[in-house]
Amino acid sequence: MSLQEFMQSIVDCLHTSGNVKTVFGEPIEVKGRTIIPVAKVAYGFRGGVMGSTKSDSEDGSRQGVAGGIAVRPAGVLEIREDRTEFIPFDEKKKLAGALLLGLLIGAWLVGRSRES
Repeated sequence: MSLQEFMQSIVDCLHTSGNVKTVFGEPIEVKGRTIIPVAKVAYGFRGGVMGSTKSDSEDGSRQGVAGGIAVRPAGVLEIREDRTEFIPFDEKKKLAGALLLGLLIGAWLVGRSRES
């Protein structure tokens, strides 16, 4: 199998795994609303060929290809009778809240150790 054929087989495999159902999950009906989970999908590929040190009659080259897919939840699509809204999963707010909480606890512990 040539490097090009091998790359194409990986691309075909990743295309089938990264289809619409990977990005948009199964709809969920709740109290007159339809909720559709949404994800971010990223692909990555890498490949290469090392030249041959053998004679022209023998192919001593080495080939390698790798590919991957990363899927992360992004939010939900909420569909109502009167409107449709995308509700993102905002990780930055959670991270900022955790950092602020950590700073407050740290300041409280430092103040408490000074009183002792």
